Amino acid sequence: MMDDVGHTHFDFSELTERQRYKLLIGTVIPRPIALVTTLNRSGQPNAGPFSFFNVLTHDPALVAIGVENYADMRFKDTARNIRETGEFTVHIVDTSLVAQMEICAIKFEPDVDELKEAGLATVPGQMVRSPRILAAPAALECRRHTTLQVGPAREIIIGEVLGVFVRSDAVDPQNLHVDQTMMDAVGRLGGFLYTRTQEQFEVRTQTVDEFRRSAERDTE
Repeated sequence: MMDDVGHTHFDFSELTERQRYKLLIGTVIPRPIALVTTLNRSGQPNAGPFSFFNVLTHDPALVAIGVENYADMRFKDTARNIRETGEFTVHIVDTSLVAQMEICAIKFEPDVDELKEAGLATVPGQMVRSPRILAAPAALECRRHTTLQVGPAREIIIGEVLGVFVRSDAVDPQNLHVDQTMMDAVGRLGGFLYTRTQEQFEVRTQTVDEFRRSAERDTE
C-alpha cells in the first residue's frame, strides 16, 4: 500500500519467507561480507562467505554472523565447526578477493577444502586454530560467545574478537588509524550485486553548541 508521502508499506506477516528476504537484502545495503574460515574436529578446513554480518560492540568486542542452515536442520559446515571447536576467523573481502570468495560460496561436499579450490594461501591462526587467509586485508580471530537459535534452520553466531590482523600498509600502528581506501572492502547489495567503498565522504557529528549556533545563523 502506498502512503501519502510516496512510500509503499509491506506487512511482513503477510509475506512469504522469500519475499521478506528480497525486501531485506534490497534495503539493508551495503552489507559487509565475512569470509569465515573454520576447522572441524579432525582439522579439515572450511571457508564460506556471509553477508548477514556486522560488528555489534567494541567492549566487549563482538561480531555477529547470521547463518542459514539446511531446511532439514542439518548444520552448514561453518555452523557445525564453530559448535565443535568454538573458534572461527572472519576475513574482510576486498575487490581482489571477490572471485575467490565466490568459489568459497559454492556448495561443495563437506570433505572439499574451499580454500584449496579457490587457490587461497593460508597460515595457521595465532589466537585460534582456524586458518588465516593471507590475501585478505583484515582478519578477525574470534571465539564463539553465544549462539542464538532464531528458527529451525537459522541461527546467529556471536563471536568475541580476540585479535585482528590488518594489512601493514593499511594501518598506522601508532595511532591505529586504518586507511579505509587501502582496505578496498566490498559490500553486498541485493541479488547478485556488490559495491565498492572507494567513493567516500565525511560527515562530522556536531556538538550541541555547534548545532545551536548553526541553527541561529540559519535564522538570521
